[in-house]
Amino acid sequence: MPKMKTHSGLKKRLKKTATGKLKRQHGYVSHLAPHKTHKQKKHLAKSGTVSPSDYKRIKSRI
Repeated sequence: MPKMKTHSGLKKRLKKTATGKLKRQHGYVSHLAPHKTHKQKKHLAKSGTVSPSDYKRIKSRI
């Protein structure tokens, strides 16, 4: 059976860290931004990691 292809949209959104975790960006950063506080936008701009519950599902696509 042939190999599974990497999901094209997912490979643009995630990066793998040195320890093997998946790094991602937060959503809701630019949409309706004027009413969000500066603190809220600052925290959303930082990257996060994929939660362990989602990691198992996403790992098969990368």
